[in-house]
Order: sequence, then structure tokens, then C-alpha cells
Amino acid sequence: MGQILTRRQYEDLLIDGLAVAAVSNAARQQSNRADRSRALARFRDLSELPPELALAILSHLGPTDLCLAACVWGHLANDELLWQALCKNAWAYCTAYSVPGRSYRQLYLRLDEASLSFNADCFDGFACFLRHEILIDEPGELALFFHGARVLDRRQVSRFMETRPDVLDKLMERKSFENQFLPNALRKFFNEVEAPNARNEYLSLLLDRLRFVASNPGTGLSKEMVFILCYSLILLSVDLCSPHVKNKMSKREFIRNTRRATTPISDDFLGHLYDNIYLVGHVAPTTACSY
Repeated sequence: MGQILTRRQYEDLLIDGLAVAAVSNAARQQSNRADRSRALARFRDLSELPPELALAILSHLGPTDLCLAACVWGHLANDELLWQALCKNAWAYCTAYSVPGRSYRQLYLRLDEASLSFNADCFDGFACFLRHEILIDEPGELALFFHGARVLDRRQVSRFMETRPDVLDKLMERKSFENQFLPNALRKFFNEVEAPNARNEYLSLLLDRLRFVASNPGTGLSKEMVFILCYSLILLSVDLCSPHVKNKMSKREFIRNTRRATTPISDDFLGHLYDNIYLVGHVAPTTACSY
């Protein structure tokens, strides 16, 4: 039979147990500190590594971390090659790249400042790009910049393009839709250039500049046919994807309505267009359903 402990004996055992646990925990913490110390001792300082290897390690850092690293390894983290790579990763091209002797670290900070301003208001941001001599106001140069910039807000880019059709023309010349099905080409296009929220002159301008026929001359489609089909696909996308539309357009209705304006396109081709929207979804998914 088990022995009945007095209250004093129970308290003594509890104190002994807590003491053993405390000693064990302290030993474990000391062991962890020793392990961390050994790990730090094994890690070599970047300044002790060959410069090529140290730069390769630092190349994986973003701009904020690279600035922090410069506080410790200034001669490495301020290397122009690292900042040049950061610049061209976010902005593939800008006029300032061709200026000899330009500091890429300073240029990155100015590009970042101007891009943040652009994403808030495209016209203020564009003025900032010009003020810092990052860009020159020439359609071809601007088209190259917008084509390769990865950090600009698409809505603000569209606002800017709406006022600069000369830049839009040059930008469209750089886009290719070769061997792409028309709905997929539209998705790619509207993923790069924000579609307007309503039917207006700017939407017509975008669809008119779409170089689908030039990229796919063997389709047998004329530019006018592609223009009509693009409008039809946008309207079909809204119809099928909007929760506010209760009676969805059927494939038969789409073929019948579109056939009238696109003769002699086959019903099979129009059916494939419908199936793509039905299965894949909206050609401009970020656009409000206000068409």
C-alpha cells in the first residue's frame, strides 16, 4: 500500500522536484548557448571570404538588407555591381543607365523615390523621373522604361498612357502575342496594361493598338475582326463572371450574336472562344464589371 505523506513531506518533495527541474533547465540553456557560440565561431566573416564569394552572398539581399549590411561590410555591400543588379531587376531600362560614372546606389534610391511617387500619382511621379534626370521625355525611351519596369502600379501606367498615345504606340510595338489564342493574348495584355473600368475611347484605343494580327499573320483574321472579337470576349467575360448577371449567355447565343459581325469566322472557332472564357475566366480579371 502507498505511504500517506504529510503536508510537510509533500512540500519538501515538491521543492526538491522544482530544484531538479531548474538545474536541468539551466544546464539545457547553457548547452544551447554553447551550441550557438560554436555555430557563430564556425561562421566566417564575409570580409574573410574571397570577394567573388562574398558578393555572391550579398547579391541575395534586397535593398533594405543591403543597406544594413553596408553598416558592417561597407566595402562589399556598397559595391556598384550589387546595386546595378538591384536597379535592373526592378527597372530593366532607364535613360540614366547610359550616363557614364553614375552611382547605381544613388540611382536606385532615386528610382525608388520616383516610383513610389508615380504609384501615388502618375503625373507627379513622371515629373520626379524627369527632375532627377532618370528619363527623358521621348516616346521610344519611355516605352522601353515602362516595358521593363516591374514595380509600377498598372492603374497609374494606364492613366499615363491615356494621355500619351505616342508612348502607347511605341510600347505596343514591343509586345508580341505570337502563337497565342486570342483570349490568352488579351489576358497577357491586360496583365501588363490595366484595362479601363468602362467602355470608353481609351479601351477602343487599346484594342485598336493590339498587335495580334501582326504577331499571327497566318490566322486569317483581319484587324477589324480581332477588334470586334476582343470587345465580344470582354462582354462575355463580364456576363459569365459577374455575380450580378443572373441569366448567363449561352454558347449558342454568343455564336449567333458574334457571327453576324465576324463573317466568315467558323462557328467552331467562336465556340472555342466561348469555352476558353467559360473554363479559364475573365480576360481582364482586375477590371470592374461595368461594361
